[in-house]
Amino acid sequence: MAVNSKKAAVYILVVFTLYVIITDPAKAADYVQVGFEGISDAAKAIGDFFTWLADGAQ
Repeated sequence: MAVNSKKAAVYILVVFTLYVIITDPAKAADYVQVGFEGISDAAKAIGDFFTWLADGAQ
């Protein structure tokens, strides 16, 4: 039963993504840009944290 729920959720997500891309490509591009900026900021924060640890956590 859980596998069917997972398949349904993935199917719904794919259909919604395609709908957004087809109906409003500019907005879809904005969503992608926001997502990549978030990933970039998270990676920078992790790098800053490990640099702080390597410097002796001071």
